[in-house]
Amino acid sequence: MRLVFAGTPDFAATALRSLLETDHEVVAVYSQPDRPSGRGRKLTPSPVKQVALNANIPVFQPESLKTAEAQEELRALNADVMIVAAYGLILPQTVLDIPRFGCLNIHASLLPKWRGAAPIQRAIAAGDRETGITIMQMDAGLDTGNMLLKAATPIEESDTGGSLHDRLADMGGKAIVEALDALENGTLTPEAQNNDKACYAHKLSKDEGHIDWTEDASSILRTIRAFNPWPGTYTDADDLRIRIHAAEVIDITSDRHPGTLVNRSREGIDVACGLDVLRITRLQLPGSRPQSVSDLINGGKDILQPGQELD
Repeated sequence: MRLVFAGTPDFAATALRSLLETDHEVVAVYSQPDRPSGRGRKLTPSPVKQVALNANIPVFQPESLKTAEAQEELRALNADVMIVAAYGLILPQTVLDIPRFGCLNIHASLLPKWRGAAPIQRAIAAGDRETGITIMQMDAGLDTGNMLLKAATPIEESDTGGSLHDRLADMGGKAIVEALDALENGTLTPEAQNNDKACYAHKLSKDEGHIDWTEDASSILRTIRAFNPWPGTYTDADDLRIRIHAAEVIDITSDRHPGTLVNRSREGIDVACGLDVLRITRLQLPGSRPQSVSDLINGGKDILQPGQELD
């Protein structure tokens, strides 16, 4: 089939690579316009655009798909299917109707749970035991279209936002190939979503990474895992902003005020929470690289001592 692919970040780039290994023809790629990046704020192509350029595929980067000009450009490609993965632009109904079989979306959750922008991180933070990939027939709503194919994976206690992202990206690439084969064979069976079971995965913000020590330790740990590597979690110690990269819940109780450091050893820095105690095992000081607490102590840093309160 003749495919048009629309996506922007690494998650989408993985799916594009999978499609390029099939017998389907990717005739064009749509991606967000190049954005300033790095210290020099140099315009940088998206991961999807880079994959497309390496494969000599034409790339289109309109600011919007709502204009007649952009829609005529898409129509001229005569695509059978448009594959969409984390594209970042709203597709109006006129665009959804252009390809012969419409537009298929690769979504990183088991719909109808976690519709929206950040399903991977929200699933970890909520304590979900599994998530997965849904291939969906797009409609004008926000992740509300009929489900065509699902693939599930457990969320391990060791999973972070980064590790689960990478696993789901690989699954998404395999799932869209499987869905296209079924579409071509006429064996796809659309399933309507149960809107009563839907929940929304709001876009992530850096402010959400500020740890609230009045929460229970398990909830804080899930947030640390979910927001690793982005947007990250942090706490303030006097005038220092401490970024937290890894932690664990330990089986002790404390009657200290939430946020109070109760112990400091090479195993970690123990902090009283609203319930239970969280042990920080890996952190990052301002202007430094991430390091273990053991390395912090070996380096002679005397910050973060018992009795100190974090904010």
